[in-house]
Amino acid sequence: MRVLITGSDGFIGKNLQLILSPRQDVEVRCFDRSHSLQQLPEMLEGVDFVFHLAGVNRPQDPAEFASGNTDLTATLCQAVATQAEAGKRIPVIYTSSIQAAQTNPYGESKRGAEDLLFALGQQHGVPVHVFRLPNVFGKWTRPNYNSVVATFCHNIARGLPIQVNNPDAALSLVYVDDVVQRFVQLMDGAAPCQDAEGFDQVQPVYATTVGQLAEAIKGFRDNRDTLMIDRVGTGLTRALYATYVSYLEPAQFSYTVPMHGDARGVFVEMLKTQDSGQFSYFTAHPGITRGGHYHHTKTEKFLVIKGKALFRFRHMQTGEYHELHTDGSKAEVVETVPGWTHDITNVGQEEMVVMLWANEIFDRERPDTYACPL
Repeated sequence: MRVLITGSDGFIGKNLQLILSPRQDVEVRCFDRSHSLQQLPEMLEGVDFVFHLAGVNRPQDPAEFASGNTDLTATLCQAVATQAEAGKRIPVIYTSSIQAAQTNPYGESKRGAEDLLFALGQQHGVPVHVFRLPNVFGKWTRPNYNSVVATFCHNIARGLPIQVNNPDAALSLVYVDDVVQRFVQLMDGAAPCQDAEGFDQVQPVYATTVGQLAEAIKGFRDNRDTLMIDRVGTGLTRALYATYVSYLEPAQFSYTVPMHGDARGVFVEMLKTQDSGQFSYFTAHPGITRGGHYHHTKTEKFLVIKGKALFRFRHMQTGEYHELHTDGSKAEVVETVPGWTHDITNVGQEEMVVMLWANEIFDRERPDTYACPL
């Protein structure tokens, strides 16, 4: 399949190219600012699908709204209509904007482009998918331009100030990966999902406020110091965190965490979660024993990744005893059980390194850890 991406050097265009790049069944042609309108019909020859992403949103001269949005789309529509008259109906996806519902030069130019595309579909039977997108965010958005998410991520990551005029101002956001995924699904033949006005939809649309957005991104910055990570595995927080990290400079790709050492080895806390415990690791020199305590409720998982370990357990009521050996050559997790005192000894000839997960964050006021040597 040959596809044409107009506006290929834009934010969404770059993300779309990256998504398509591994596919051996797709050949991408790119139309960008280096090309003229006169080249567009020729570039459409042999194309099977069009992603029409090109547009102008913040020109120096307002007249560029019409030329960069409506006129460009008119040229594309004429070229697609010519192909349709020759028997080839090339589907078109168009990235419009929720501003198209507004009476301003930008909105009017986008609405004019929409009208041209809908007319193309009606007159020539060309499949047309028009997306009135809200604020799209994700990696590679230009900061300090027209994306509050990009500006906040860029500035907060660099210790620069941000401006929040109205923290309660509502925001509707869609994540670029969701946008691009929907585009590719349509390219691959998925059924369209349109609203009552005929506009295609991207889901999910996230609702937040400017103040909530600012606080969330500040929290991402601060978690390197607190080690407390947000719930970054799903939803808006997942997408925002990925976006924030994409604005880090290479010198910021790494950071140090506190390391506590004594004669036994070192102990390092790596990451704390809001409701799923924390991750740490520790080392032990040959012959060193760590632990010798029990818990009422806390549970832990140990994974020896280097060295040889002897785990010992004794039941606090019955005195039942159990021990087991494991080492770094095994992917074997050892779990501690409430009510059993336990320890771990390095029985090898080299330093032992052990990864540790605890189901709760260590609380010095309520550690739930009681000394009881075996």
